[in-house]
Amino acid sequence: MNLLQQQARNRRRTWMVMIVFVAFLFLLGYGFDLYYLGTSFPVAGLLALAVGAGAAAGGFFGGDRAVLASSHAVPLDEALAAAPSPDARLRLTQVDNVVEEMAIAAGLPKPRVYVIHDPDPNAFATGRDPAHASIAVTEGLVNALTREELQGVVAHEMSHVRNYDIRLMTLVAALVGAIVLLSDWAARGLWFGGGRRSRRDRDSGSLGVILLVAWLIGIVLAPIVGQMLAMLVSRHREYLADASGAELTRNPLALASALGKIDAAAEPTTSIKRGTANLCIADPLARKVGLREGTIADLFASHPPMAKRIAALRAMAYAKP
Repeated sequence: MNLLQQQARNRRRTWMVMIVFVAFLFLLGYGFDLYYLGTSFPVAGLLALAVGAGAAAGGFFGGDRAVLASSHAVPLDEALAAAPSPDARLRLTQVDNVVEEMAIAAGLPKPRVYVIHDPDPNAFATGRDPAHASIAVTEGLVNALTREELQGVVAHEMSHVRNYDIRLMTLVAALVGAIVLLSDWAARGLWFGGGRRSRRDRDSGSLGVILLVAWLIGIVLAPIVGQMLAMLVSRHREYLADASGAELTRNPLALASALGKIDAAAEPTTSIKRGTANLCIADPLARKVGLREGTIADLFASHPPMAKRIAALRAMAYAKP
């Protein structure tokens, strides 16, 4: 699959993900209308639809700013001004130079560069398109990697920008948040006022009871389903970004070495929240499910096993595992 086909597929996936998430939100709201408000007119359903549409629009136009703010990322200029030593300033300047180099190699505008004050090595890209993209790196990453390894990581993130992965994953993060919010609202509404509906539900027949049970299960599982959809979208994008990043640098071993150092870091990236974990080059939560492959890992892990990614990159360089 060439670059243009991959970009087109990601645009289609963006619309598909938005439709699936918004439809799920509408069903959550409409169930609230039927079993709590006692009306077939979709009052809560339309409200949920509006929340979903607002989350999608907010994720599209402002999701990158929300992601950067939640991670406490600061612009590179501010980080340079606050650098504690000449060596620290030199390393941050090197980051800026590498981002510019990889943008030229990818034929893209240079993304804005941000720094996260966290000792764990990690990085992510966000934005709605290459013209509005940002790349954030942690201080731990800047201090741990050589220049070639840093090139590999930045090239990986630049591939996410070039392939429009950033738009898809930023939207997914925003919509997962909307699903969790509405699920919580529905659960609170049932807790405080569901008693007067229960008698009517018992009189509605077995079909009504079955639908009610299905809706209640949907409320409970909504956050989990949202996260599973996000994981399914993000997990396989990492392999493609690794390959595309190695293509930009012509040095797959540098990215393999960087991933090895990132994997060896014992601490999670505490500055990066769970909702944006799928944007990072490595799972910031350091979840053990990411060490495995298979159906369970595909559903619940945001990233493929690091050992598999490193092996694939070494194979590209015809190096021994």
